[in-house]
Amino acid sequence: MSEVTLAAFETLRAEIDSSDARIGRLTLARPDRLNAMGATMLQELARAARWFDDQREVRVVIVRGEGRCFTAGADLRDPPLVEGLPGSGNSWIHRREVGQYGLRMADAIEQMRAVTIAQVHGHAVGGGVVLMAACDLRVVADDTVMFIPEIDIGIPLAWGAIPRLVREIGPALTKELVITCRRFSAIEGKEIGFINRVVAPGDVERHAEALAQEIASKPSVPVVITKEHTNAVARAMGAGVTSFADGDALLGSAQDPESLAAMREYVATRLGKKG
Repeated sequence: MSEVTLAAFETLRAEIDSSDARIGRLTLARPDRLNAMGATMLQELARAARWFDDQREVRVVIVRGEGRCFTAGADLRDPPLVEGLPGSGNSWIHRREVGQYGLRMADAIEQMRAVTIAQVHGHAVGGGVVLMAACDLRVVADDTVMFIPEIDIGIPLAWGAIPRLVREIGPALTKELVITCRRFSAIEGKEIGFINRVVAPGDVERHAEALAQEIASKPSVPVVITKEHTNAVARAMGAGVTSFADGDALLGSAQDPESLAAMREYVATRLGKKG
């Protein structure tokens, strides 16, 4: 009988089944909040990435969401994230630290030794698209809806997303999707080169698992080298591009009256309907 090794997290499940220790699974586990990513989850995702790096047999990690969707993105009602806003009474150093949680999460996921596969269904909103971009490969249900609402909220897209999206889909489409905040489908995501495989909703887990098995069966050294080589080339193509000040950009925009008004309206009209 197989045994499952679990790491201790509040908002995630990081697990390895002894039946095939080459494959890990990282599950966003806040289904009651549509897996919205608050401060705790962002920090735990970075810690989980490091935990998987310590599991030497793991070659592939599937990143997925529990419940109705992959993730609704940043949790705008998460008190620790709100502590990062001006007017919270916290010091600039504290607020800047909070503003960097998303960037550190995305960097940690991208830099994992294992090949990462985003298994996506339902919705992937804002930070959920960033998490997808930080993964190596993406298997997405064909009815999945994706969009990046940050500008409608009154803030710039942060978490290291702009360099990653430019790398994956190019400057023009990055500008369009981020500035218009429009929704795009899995089919469009595949057409623009962002998504690897689009499958029927009931088959997304099976296809992600099959891809993981296929990769795990390959010789591990050339797979790891290929991942690192590709990432190194992508970084070189974006030489001079950096996301270190993403958190500062968030702090700055949050002091603009127009941005604050947009954020209040978004929370009241969009989130207010969901309770």
